[in-house]
Amino acid sequence: MSKRNSQSAKTAARERLRQERERQAKRDRARRQVIVAASVVGVLAAAGGIGYAVVQMNKPSYWEGLKDASVVAPANTTGTKGTTVVIGKDSAKKTLKIYEDPRCPVCAQFEQVVGSTVKKDIDDGKFKLQFISGTFLDAHDNGTGSKNALSALGAALNVSPEAFLDYKTALYSAKWHPDEQTDKFKDDSYLIKVADTVPALKNNTKFQDAVKKGTYDAWAMAMSKTFDDNKDGVTGTPSFVMDGKKLSDGKVLLTVADFNSAVDAALKG
Repeated sequence: MSKRNSQSAKTAARERLRQERERQAKRDRARRQVIVAASVVGVLAAAGGIGYAVVQMNKPSYWEGLKDASVVAPANTTGTKGTTVVIGKDSAKKTLKIYEDPRCPVCAQFEQVVGSTVKKDIDDGKFKLQFISGTFLDAHDNGTGSKNALSALGAALNVSPEAFLDYKTALYSAKWHPDEQTDKFKDDSYLIKVADTVPALKNNTKFQDAVKKGTYDAWAMAMSKTFDDNKDGVTGTPSFVMDGKKLSDGKVLLTVADFNSAVDAALKG
C-alpha cells in the first residue's frame, strides 16, 4: 500500500468516527429532551390530578347543587316553591303544623301509634294539617335518605293528598321504616317497593317516573330549607305547633291520650 492510500484511509476513518460521534450526540440530546418533556408532563399531570381532586372535593353534592335550582312543585301545594302543604277541610278553623324528618325514628313511632287519630281528626274537620319536613338526619348520619324520601313524598302528593298521607304512613310503618343508621330511603327501588303497598301508588308509572327522575328533588330541598328557616323555634322532630305555639311544652306526644289532650287545649286557646 502506498503512503498516499494509507493516509486517505486514516482520513476516511477519522471522518466516519466524527460523523458517528455527531449522530450519537444528537441521539443523546434527543433522549434528554424526551426525559425532560416526560418529567414536565408528569409534573403537570400530577398537578392537574391534584387540581382535579381539589375541584371535586369542593364541588357541591348533587343535593347541595339543587338549593338554587328551579323547583317543580307538586300538585296540591301553595306558597313559595310549593312548600306550603296543607291538608284538610276548608271548614276547619285552625291548622296544626307537624314538623317531621323521614328518617326520624320517633316520627315513625308517632305515626304508628297516633297516625290514624290524626287522619280521623282531619277527616272530621277538627283541624287542617300543615306538613313541614326537614332532612337534618342526612347530615347527622351521612346519608341522603331523608331528602330522597321527601322527594318521593312530593311525587305522592302530586297524585293526591290522600296518597301522600297513606304513603307517609307506609314509610313510617314498623315494616318499612329502617333503623336510623340504615339509609335505605336513598334507594329509589326501595321507595317504590313501599309505594306499591299504597293503592293509589301501586304500579303508578307517573309516580314511579317522578321518583326515578328526581322530579321533586329540588322541591325537597326547598321544603327542607323551610324547615331550617322556620319561625316556630322548632329544632327537633316530631314537633307540633298551633297558633304559633308549640304543643305540650316540648313533650313528645307518643300516645293518643297525650296528643288529644294537647290538641284540644290548643283548639280552645
